[in-house]
Amino acid sequence: MRELKIFSGRANQDLAEKLCRHLHLKPARITLGQFPDGENFCKLDEDVRGRDVFLMQPTCPPVNDNLIELLTMIDCCKRASAERITAVIPYFGYARQDRKDEGRVPITAKLVANLITRAGADRVLTMDLHAAQIQGFFDVPVDHLYAAPVINDHFISRRFEGEEIVVVSPDEGSIKRAVGHGKRLGGTLAIVDKRRANALETRQSTIIGGPVEGRIALMFDDMISTAGSICGAARLVHEAGAKEIHIACTHGIFCGPAIERLRNAPIDSITVTDTIPVLGEKLLPNLVQLSVAPLLAEAIKRIHHDQSISELFRER
Repeated sequence: MRELKIFSGRANQDLAEKLCRHLHLKPARITLGQFPDGENFCKLDEDVRGRDVFLMQPTCPPVNDNLIELLTMIDCCKRASAERITAVIPYFGYARQDRKDEGRVPITAKLVANLITRAGADRVLTMDLHAAQIQGFFDVPVDHLYAAPVINDHFISRRFEGEEIVVVSPDEGSIKRAVGHGKRLGGTLAIVDKRRANALETRQSTIIGGPVEGRIALMFDDMISTAGSICGAARLVHEAGAKEIHIACTHGIFCGPAIERLRNAPIDSITVTDTIPVLGEKLLPNLVQLSVAPLLAEAIKRIHHDQSISELFRER
């Protein structure tokens, strides 16, 4: 591990420190800041010539600032003659526009992938992309991790498994995720039929499958942004007679009215991971945060030693 260097941007330094502890390393020293006009400044305080470098930076809010800081760090390492640069992006922002679903719109997921590649990243390590096809937008290898094992282990430790539970997909797009959790946790599967009224508003109308009445409902999603969809689904499941409702996601963005919606929804617990810092943590007493640092640390170690990443999930 002597030739391995892990630098962290300012987006989630706590996670970087946790994964470094798992690898028995100290975060590499880097100076980050801004010029008086707001332009980013970066200087590596350690030698990286010929080293295997990992740059830890989720592109979470403020998305543009964190993305530019990541690009600056990549360019800095490239010009300092690093042997290999891996962009560790636990949360990949700009993932919503991954196709042209109407005329005269960009595909920003591809644009950002191009920026990261052209800046000099040799590979990317990320977690729970909003759309799996984004892996194909990069012209460099992408290792895509899943937080599902960490979340499943948490629910199993709380004895939420077996016929007492119902795994609920909050919309049609999350069915595959719900099925995966259901295979590990057991129980039955239910799907909330969600109809989008416009770009900012969705409506939940009915539940397919089940039964839900008298069961413990577990709902999974990749991210919670404004929490409109997940809270609407929770109310529908509550009205259908679920005795407990627990929701979980990998990326707890919690922007706009999310905190207020989650506090007022009939939800018993909210489980998120630490891919990004959780805003408003003190305002949600039923929030549980799990760490993906061990998973990321193991993936970094395997990449460094040219070992299989997929074996991580076969073992679990």
